[in-house]
Amino acid sequence: MSLSEEEIIRLYGRRWDIEVFFKTCKSYLHLRSYHGLSYDALTAHVAFVFTRYMMLSVTKRKDEDERAIGELFYLMVKEIADVTFQQSMMILQEVMLASIKTVFHATDKQLQVIAQDFV
Repeated sequence: MSLSEEEIIRLYGRRWDIEVFFKTCKSYLHLRSYHGLSYDALTAHVAFVFTRYMMLSVTKRKDEDERAIGELFYLMVKEIADVTFQQSMMILQEVMLASIKTVFHATDKQLQVIAQDFV
C-alpha cells in the first residue's frame, strides 16, 4: 500500500514482460511440447526455445527501433567474446544431438533428419 503509482506501474510492466515471454515460449515456440524423460535433453530443449525467443526479440527490436544495440550487446558479452554466436549454436546442437542419440538410440541418418528439421 505504500508504493507510489509510478512504482506500481513500473513493477507491473516488468511482470507483464515476463508473462508475454512465457506465453510466447509456450504457445508459439513449443516450450510445452517436450515429452522426454532426460533432464539433459529437457534442459537443451528449454535452451533452444529461449534462444529462439532471444533471436526473435532482437529481430523485432531491429525492425521497430532505429537505435543500435551493438555497443550494448558488446559490453554485455565482453567476457565471452572468444565464442561466437555460430560456435555457441553449433555446441548446443551437438549436445542436443548427442543426447537424442543416447536417449532414443537414434541412427546417424535420423540425427541428420532431426538437425535439418531444426535448422
